[in-house]
Amino acid sequence: MRLIIIITLLLTHNTITYSQTISSIKGTVADSVSKATLPLITVRLKGPDNETIKVAVTKDDGSFIFTLVPVSKYTLYINAIGYQTKTVTIDLTQQKILDLKPIYLNNATTALKEVSITAERPIIRQKADRIIYDLKADPESKGNNVLTIMRKVPYLSLDGNDNLLLRGSSGFRVFINGKPSGSLENNLKAVLKSMPASTIERIEVITNPPSKYDAEGLAGIINIITGKKINDGINGTVNINESLPTGGPGVGASFTAKKGRFGISALGGGSINNAPETYNNNNRVDTSGNILTQQGYQRSNSKTAYFGTEMSLQIDTLHLLTAQFNYNGSQANDHNGQASVLNSPAGFQQYNFANNGKATGYGIDAGINYEMGFKAVKNRLLTLSYLYSTNLNNRNGNVEFLNQLHINHTNFIQTDRQNFKEHTVQLDFVTPVNKVNIEAGLKGIFRNNSSDFSYRDLDSTTGLYRRNDGLSNAFTNTQNVFSAYNSYQVNLNSWNINAGLRMEETVIRANFMSTASAADQNYFNVIPNLSVSKHFKDESSINFGFSQRIRRPGVNRLNPYTDRSNPNFEVTGNPDLKPVLLNDIQFNYSSNKKLSVNIGADYSFMNNLDVQVVNFNKATQTNQVTYANTGKASSVGINFYLAYPATKIYNVSLNGSSMYLWLQGQSAGQTVYNNTMMYNATLSNVVRLNHGWALNADLGINSRTPTGLQGYTNAFFYSALNFNKDIVKNKFSISGGIKNPFTKYRNSVSKTFGPEFRQTYQSINYYRSFSVSLNYNFGGLKDRINKNRVGIENNDVAN
Repeated sequence: MRLIIIITLLLTHNTITYSQTISSIKGTVADSVSKATLPLITVRLKGPDNETIKVAVTKDDGSFIFTLVPVSKYTLYINAIGYQTKTVTIDLTQQKILDLKPIYLNNATTALKEVSITAERPIIRQKADRIIYDLKADPESKGNNVLTIMRKVPYLSLDGNDNLLLRGSSGFRVFINGKPSGSLENNLKAVLKSMPASTIERIEVITNPPSKYDAEGLAGIINIITGKKINDGINGTVNINESLPTGGPGVGASFTAKKGRFGISALGGGSINNAPETYNNNNRVDTSGNILTQQGYQRSNSKTAYFGTEMSLQIDTLHLLTAQFNYNGSQANDHNGQASVLNSPAGFQQYNFANNGKATGYGIDAGINYEMGFKAVKNRLLTLSYLYSTNLNNRNGNVEFLNQLHINHTNFIQTDRQNFKEHTVQLDFVTPVNKVNIEAGLKGIFRNNSSDFSYRDLDSTTGLYRRNDGLSNAFTNTQNVFSAYNSYQVNLNSWNINAGLRMEETVIRANFMSTASAADQNYFNVIPNLSVSKHFKDESSINFGFSQRIRRPGVNRLNPYTDRSNPNFEVTGNPDLKPVLLNDIQFNYSSNKKLSVNIGADYSFMNNLDVQVVNFNKATQTNQVTYANTGKASSVGINFYLAYPATKIYNVSLNGSSMYLWLQGQSAGQTVYNNTMMYNATLSNVVRLNHGWALNADLGINSRTPTGLQGYTNAFFYSALNFNKDIVKNKFSISGGIKNPFTKYRNSVSKTFGPEFRQTYQSINYYRSFSVSLNYNFGGLKDRINKNRVGIENNDVAN
């Protein structure tokens, strides 16, 4: 922290002091046509030498204020996407308090030189409970998918398998435009890879969700915002892209339209992802002297499509009706095979197998929201919401054995039909009382999970596959959550305090049809939340937060389906899993000066953690992988983001984190420890040249990462070179690049250990890839489509 303060002081040392006399400036920014005030507009105060003295962002009513301003002559620069840059000359030598007339911004359709200051648009913004990353201010977004851009967002990172992590954890929820999308979360990596970053407005990372949010999501919430500003008319983006040798063609588009009181926005696209054949090897040694050696291959091809839309109807000034619909679907074909040899004191065994697998799935979210305002009290709102979600996933595997020696495995087919349905109703009430904003609400979530798993052996006599009831299973699981919350927000000049309490009652019942048995779980939780923020006059702020979060096991962890596609490894869920409670303390400092700084520290701890457990069965020589509430964990960490405009054309930023994790649990009746120091960092360099050229160079490093209680993956480096060229300014551009130009393949190493075995799995995967992308923007930008300020936000399930 001392180093950051010293750097900041050095960089700001040359700021000119104009006078000892202090003044203030205040004003309002509005649209020149509709006269509507404009929130979240960046306003810069510059001195005679064009150096930025202060920066402000307009509030919800379009107002801004600069205080403690030395007496001198200044220029105000107001710039916003879709508007012409506005400059206002100010002379404070004659008066101490200057109250400006409304500043009106004109449409940017004729502003040919607006791009001259886009380099100053802040990419990162800090609020009390979240970090906001503006993709429209990042030129690299035009040539990458959303998943790749996540590397540059504070608190986010990708592991060696491109799984998204928030503060080093996979326990988070994902929203689209402030609303949950269970269908997206069940296919998250595939959809984010298919989604061009240019179709997204911004990404919000909510690290300390207030009490109005469900208590689920151990690490927090990632909110993907697609909405754009428009008045009557249309606006949109279309992107076409290609990636080789891995990946494939893709297309994505976003669209927004408004006519009078009705508005609609949509997002959609699809991609083909091809993974050519690569190779792997696996070695396992146990305490009895058995050595398992496996050599294999894998290849796959998948298709992903997604679509989402929001609609709003402003019935009158007090009544608003909105609705949303999201869909995503995928299909994957996997082919893998293996040659396996087992050397043991008892003898020698070998076999080969080939597995042809197919997976299909789709997910749907559909909701409606009614919001009512009150004439007597401004900002008093009553909102009633309903949301329906469903996911259906089918998996099929056909395993054939060859070249068997001293062993006799039977060919088999396994299928699993997994279904998830959810109904949510919610009532929210918000009202201001003096300086206090009070929120309260009731909510009910009704979930139903089911799985029908069939295992069929090959009958050597008839040559037909017959169902094996002993290895097949079917189950249903219902999970009902009833909750109530109350929170209070107080704004005291530069202080903001938000405190709340949430109560949740969970009722779970599981029926196992194959064994004619049932399981019941009921539990009640009281979840507190506190966040305090302080804003300083030098455009910096500090934030403190304490929260408790809960994670309920989702259908993927509960499902008793057993994957036996590799005979020496069995992977299954656990229907008896119980929820996990996390305690989290956070502290954050941010500064939006020339050197943009955001540093966060946190400490968390949890018991009864549901971790992946690997037990070794000596009799069958099989690793049995499942989940169990046997873990205990605590962590202390730091997250940082630094950005600096070194010159007029060159910007550099560093995003990363470091965390030490203490993790322990039980395996085979013994305590296992997996304490790990984890870190990641991404250095991004952006050069903006003349004639619409922008160049990017990224370099990243990830430390080894735990894969559960008993395993971890190896560290790796990441690099990328990209370019973007505006063919038609702010309308049509071409992008391209290369990822990992110096490394064709990545050797991914996963190590797993237990009291009775040690295992190392290595997979050679394509790492170098080339991409090209065409991006087209159309329409204009003005007023936002009306959206509910309160709505359903389910964030309470872990997958």
